[in-house]
Amino acid sequence: MQRRQGRVNAGLLLLLYQVSQVGLRNIPPVTLGVLALNIFLFLNPVRPLSEVCISVKEGFYRKNWQRLLLSPVHHADDWHLYYNMISMLWKGIMLEKKLKSIWFAYIIAVFSVLIGVVYMVLEFMLVKILDDPSYEMNCAVGFSGVLFALKVLNNHYNPGRVSSVLGLQISSKYACWVELVAIHLISPG
Repeated sequence: MQRRQGRVNAGLLLLLYQVSQVGLRNIPPVTLGVLALNIFLFLNPVRPLSEVCISVKEGFYRKNWQRLLLSPVHHADDWHLYYNMISMLWKGIMLEKKLKSIWFAYIIAVFSVLIGVVYMVLEFMLVKILDDPSYEMNCAVGFSGVLFALKVLNNHYNPGRVSSVLGLQISSKYACWVELVAIHLISPG
């Protein structure tokens, strides 16, 4: 789980281009802060990814709780960062304006920690249900879980919309769940 060095970060460049197209003035402050923090930590990681990712082994058994804070704001590569931050940009613009910045910041902070806890619980359940201890070792980084929670929240505040998932028109109420299954089938892990 090491980032490749010595190459052009096309995903990062594309992300910066997209942000410039939206315009810094059009991005609410908390959303802009989340983007800036994730970009900064991508360029200057606190530790190697293997030391910030969250897993049952590291988070629960070794009580390395700082990983709950570090794993969501670190990304495996520039494309991982790009897709997560583009999603954050659009969800943040929509939700932060609706919820106001202080409440949105609170939600982001809670979701960031809670997603790591949920991840560990689900992995622990897989260990017990499948009797496979390898699930204790699965280690995750990135903002995807927070984005999924924001999508559910966005669908709650904007009901009745329809989304296209793999070309199928699905009620936005269910689209995030269909997308989750589709992502797992297309790119497991």
